[in-house]
Amino acid sequence: MSQITPEPAPRAGAPREAESVPAVGLPQEADVSQATGASPASSTSVPTADFAPVAPEYPPSRNLLEGKRVVITAAAGSGIGNAVARRCVEEGADVVISDIHRQRLAAAGEELAAIRDSKVVGVLCDVTSERDVQKLVDVAETEMGRIDVMINNAGLGGTANLTEMTDEQWFKVVDITLTGTMRCTRAALRHMMPRRSGVIVNNSSVLGWRAQAGQCHYAAAKAGVMALTRCAAMEAAEAGVRVNCVAPSLAMHPFLAKVTTEELLAELTDKEAFGRPAEVWEVANVMVFLASDLSSYMTGEVVSVSSQRA
Repeated sequence: MSQITPEPAPRAGAPREAESVPAVGLPQEADVSQATGASPASSTSVPTADFAPVAPEYPPSRNLLEGKRVVITAAAGSGIGNAVARRCVEEGADVVISDIHRQRLAAAGEELAAIRDSKVVGVLCDVTSERDVQKLVDVAETEMGRIDVMINNAGLGGTANLTEMTDEQWFKVVDITLTGTMRCTRAALRHMMPRRSGVIVNNSSVLGWRAQAGQCHYAAAKAGVMALTRCAAMEAAEAGVRVNCVAPSLAMHPFLAKVTTEELLAELTDKEAFGRPAEVWEVANVMVFLASDLSSYMTGEVVSVSSQRA
C-alpha cells in the first residue's frame, strides 16, 4: 500500500535539495546520490590487467528489519536513498520515504509497495525547513505508530574552489547536507529517546576524511555529519538509542554517470581496490546492517563503505 501526503507550503527563499547542478565527479543523493569522495590524488593498488571486476549477486532477504518502521530522506531518486528504501522493504520494514519531487516520490512509493506486503508512505519534505522535517516525523508517527529507524540521506554536492566560492554556495551545501541531517536527527531523537528505543543511520562520505580540490563546502559538511553522529550517539546512549553513519566512496547510479565525465569516472574507478564502483545497494546493505539488531553494540561509528579509507 502506497500513499503520499500533501506538499507543505514552500518557504520564500528556501534552498531545495535538487536545485543546483552537482559538481562533475561529485554528485550527491537527493538529486544526486552519494558523493564519489575519491580524490584523484589518492593512491591505492590498481587491479592487474587480467582482473575482471564483477559486482556480486543481489542479496536475498533475511528479514533483518521485520516489523520495523523506517523513515528515509531523499529516497525517490536513483541513488543510495532509493536503494536503501528498497532494501528496507525487502528486509520486512514498513517505510516512510521523503523527497522534494512529488512525481518522483509517488513513482518510488508505487515501486516499493509492489515488492512485498509492506506499508509505504510518501511525504514531501525539504530538509532545510524545520516545519517540513517536523511534519515528516509527525506523519511517520501517525501512519506507523512509531519510528524505529531514521535514515538521513539528503545531501547536495557541488564544485567550486574556495577563492571563487560564494557564501550562497557554501551555505546551500552545508544547510542541506549537514544542517538538514542535524534537523532530522534532532527530530528523530525527540521521538526515540522517551521511548528508549531507536536507531539513526546518517549518510556521510569518504570526503569527510580525504582532501579534494573544489570540495571545501561538501567535505566540511560531510566531516560535520561524522562529528554530529559521534556526539549525538553519546547523548542518546543513555536512552538506548544508537546513532551511526556510513561513508561511501564511489557508488554508481544513472545520475552519476550523466553528470560525470567518462575520464573522471575511469580515473576514480581505477583507484578502487576492487577495480569497480560500488553498486548503490552495496552501500544500502551496510545501512540496513546498522539499522538492524545485528549491530546492537555499535554507536557513534563511521563505517567506510569503500575499498580505501584515506
